[in-house]
Amino acid sequence: MKFVDEVRIRVEAGNGGDGCVGFRREKFIPFGGPDGGDGGDGGSIYAVADANLNTLADFRFTRRFNAQRGSNGGGSGCRGGNGEDLEIPMPLGTRIVDETTAELIGELTRDGQRMKIAQGGFHGLGNTRFKSSVNRAPRQYTKGSPGDQRDLHLELSLMADVGLLGLPNAGKSTLLAQVSAARPKIADYPFTTLYPQPGVVSVGPFQSFVMVDIPGLIEGAADGAGLGHRFLKHLSRTRLMLHLIDILPPDGSDVVSNVQTINQELAQFSEELAARPQWLVFNKIDQLPPDEAAALVSGFREALGHELPWFAISAVTGAGCEALCAAAQRWVDERAERTAADEAIEDARANPSDDAAADAASDPVQPAQPAD
Repeated sequence: MKFVDEVRIRVEAGNGGDGCVGFRREKFIPFGGPDGGDGGDGGSIYAVADANLNTLADFRFTRRFNAQRGSNGGGSGCRGGNGEDLEIPMPLGTRIVDETTAELIGELTRDGQRMKIAQGGFHGLGNTRFKSSVNRAPRQYTKGSPGDQRDLHLELSLMADVGLLGLPNAGKSTLLAQVSAARPKIADYPFTTLYPQPGVVSVGPFQSFVMVDIPGLIEGAADGAGLGHRFLKHLSRTRLMLHLIDILPPDGSDVVSNVQTINQELAQFSEELAARPQWLVFNKIDQLPPDEAAALVSGFREALGHELPWFAISAVTGAGCEALCAAAQRWVDERAERTAADEAIEDARANPSDDAAADAASDPVQPAQPAD
């Protein structure tokens, strides 16, 4: 299935039902008075985050969504039925933007999150609402208001714990296939990966993280060269970047220059992305004897001149991949713990507990005693 990360859709909420003009007509009850009921509210449209979806491909053929209209009011004070709300499932990481106003409506980041994207129309009023001592037989009523109609732009950025970064043919797809059940296309020519490929890496019982393979980047990617900045945005949703480095580039290019070029493209696209945690992963060590591979990696690290965490692996044979994945899992777990602790502190500051207030009240500060 083709990966779709941008799509335009139109949503039309249901109109409100019209009010009714009616009068009570019953034997032995003259001048029964007005009894026209209100209409029903139109159905609203909601975007619902679904963790089982990972593309916007379902929107390629269905791009118009209509919620149900509210029913009109009836006689005998009968109110019209409300239109049913419409829920549209979308993958996590979907940003919803109003095409007309460029307003960011919201972003789906949690499974089951429900966000209203089009408000249904309000019901019309029946003539019962207008009766009074001086207007005993009103014939006024109101029509239901129209529901929202919006053209929306959906943009998907994959949410993953670890993103694979590097030049084309650095071995990113091979590594993903080695450590997960994902089966991306692997070939000996550049740009075999044309769209992001996610995979779940299982390290142990109840221990796993999501890794995503991003299409290879080249110089000028931030300006659209190669597959361009369309896929740089997916890296912005990852927590940790693994920079895969081919220690023996097939084109004979300089490894240190290649690393610096990729980092410059990240900085040009987003300073925040360039500052994100990054590990160096030297790949294809199986192509050299162990001593020569170790010396080559040591020389590259010294030439790069910065102390980033690093690993030497072979994505083909699996050498070093287990240690890399175990370290990534520890990093993801520790970051999750820190995030949870920070959120707990923020919640405590925003909503101080009654227990703390009770403790403070039970142990008041004693006034200072006067000096003798």
